[in-house]
Amino acid sequence: MAAVKTPTTADVTSGVTRALAKLMRAQPGRTSNRPPTERAGHADPATAISAVMIGTTHFTNAVVQRRGLTRVAAVRIGLPASASLPPFVDWPDDLADLVRGEVVMLEGGHEYDGRPIVPFDAAGMRAAARRFRNDGVTSVAVASVFSPLDSSCEEQAAAILAEECPDAAVTLSHRLGRIGLLERENVTLLNACLLDLARKTARAFTDALRASGIAAPLYLTQNDGTVMLAEVAEAYPVYSFASGPTNSMRGAAFLSRLGDALVIDVGGTTTDVGALRHGFPREANNVVEVGGVRTLFRMPDLLSLGLGGGSLVTLDPLSVGPVSVGYRLTTESRVFGGTTLTATDIGVAAGLLDLGDRTRVTDLPAPLVRRAVERIGAMVEEAVDRVKTEAGDVPLVVVGGGAFLVPRRLAGVSSVLGVEHQAVANAVGAAIAQVSGEVDQIFQSLPREEAIARARTIAEERAVTAGAERATLRTVEVEDLPLAYLPGNSLRVRVRVVGEIAVTPGS
Repeated sequence: MAAVKTPTTADVTSGVTRALAKLMRAQPGRTSNRPPTERAGHADPATAISAVMIGTTHFTNAVVQRRGLTRVAAVRIGLPASASLPPFVDWPDDLADLVRGEVVMLEGGHEYDGRPIVPFDAAGMRAAARRFRNDGVTSVAVASVFSPLDSSCEEQAAAILAEECPDAAVTLSHRLGRIGLLERENVTLLNACLLDLARKTARAFTDALRASGIAAPLYLTQNDGTVMLAEVAEAYPVYSFASGPTNSMRGAAFLSRLGDALVIDVGGTTTDVGALRHGFPREANNVVEVGGVRTLFRMPDLLSLGLGGGSLVTLDPLSVGPVSVGYRLTTESRVFGGTTLTATDIGVAAGLLDLGDRTRVTDLPAPLVRRAVERIGAMVEEAVDRVKTEAGDVPLVVVGGGAFLVPRRLAGVSSVLGVEHQAVANAVGAAIAQVSGEVDQIFQSLPREEAIARARTIAEERAVTAGAERATLRTVEVEDLPLAYLPGNSLRVRVRVVGEIAVTPGS
């Protein structure tokens, strides 16, 4: 229908408001610059919008830049086991100092075969909850040993916390992570420290929509290529980690009409390379670090490098990135009147794009410009090769505002595909996103078919809660793994369903 692209602003919310205002004026067929409400015979397009999807890097940036984080009380249920490695043990010191509140270690948890280690210390939990209330704690993270197998200890802890300190937000590890106590606990702690920022961010986005005259429901994009109602997403801000590149990959799949391909998204600061499988990003199956913290939960399999249109370039000795001028490109790069040499300046000097004032880079020696272009090409080629998992050549879809940095020919790539609207592929990916529901759980003493059916039912209910239309739900992924070391015919089942957004959320 229409697309606009505006430079990032220091105040992200004002940037969203500005972009929405430009989008309203960019509707097809418009012949007047006056607001639509001032033109006779033209209905306000804002009233025809049924949903707004926003992808945000607020929460990832908050962890990486150590800002906007809330102090968290950590509850570990597993004594007498697991005492030697307490919560926050493997966090960077500067981040732990900002987030770490009271750490409580309690008896309870389960063995790998589902047997209780010892009975859950409910009295200890209640005493801790009362301390949290007296100390004004606003966020609590709870992790129990092998809770993905049996979540009863975490659920009991949550019930006690709801009774004793109802104003505190509680994050339970079994609802986020997988087997692996420290990594699962880490993502739980990260989620807990972002909850206050998530509420403020969602509120700011809602205010931006209201200022634009849009009354449609707001959805936030998730890192699996789907969206979730903002009020639901507020409880799980970690699911937005890496949602930016994921949106670009979904947009690339839509614009290129390819379901299986490599995608490279070149922005102003970073370049992200990933693989599409059936139109969705390939999921990582190993530990992923976020801001120096090891996590193990749902994340796309991406390779990021410090290369973008705003990357700083030095010619002697030659270096490109990882430092970038970021959103200040339009004021600090040479072609825009600044004094900083960036990858965009190199692209203009090499004739890869026509932007700004070309005369401001004509003094750059041609051999050095050529070497810089070759260095950028080598960085891209290495990144693409590291993401590939097959021996043959595969197509590569290029999106993002810095797409000019990608060479037209690369080793191991059958074709480098530019697509129409590639600069706004990220927004396209968000706009076409569906709503998902996912479950990754261990079932015991059930036939395989019944275990999968139960998992599918749970996933469908989660999708409907997140804003999906029940009648449109379809299963896109089913994975089951027998666990021979567990008793009672144990089966780990992972199911994901997707559906279209509900016209009336929750219907």
